[in-house]
Amino acid sequence: MKCRTVLLSCLMWLPALSQANAQLALEKGCFGCHGEPPRRGAPTFPQLATGYAKYRGQPDAPHKLADKLREGSLFGHIAAHERISPYECELLMRWIIDGAR
Repeated sequence: MKCRTVLLSCLMWLPALSQANAQLALEKGCFGCHGEPPRRGAPTFPQLATGYAKYRGQPDAPHKLADKLREGSLFGHIAAHERISPYECELLMRWIIDGAR
């Protein structure tokens, strides 16, 4: 019974985590380039989500992709990407992989 209560409380946080990541993207200024309309040819979040959907179900993908994004090997050296903390970048990558909703 105790395990079920813990599981249910964790599941209740999932929508909040999704909103927190959209909020994080807003706070970090990501929508400045990846919003509608996109800037400088940057993909929008829906476009990113479509492209990164192939990583769904791969638990280590957000971490690996976040590292690549921060080091500049995904889209070149973009200062805004490199300034995001490893933890926040991983949250954003997980949010994108999960559909950026």
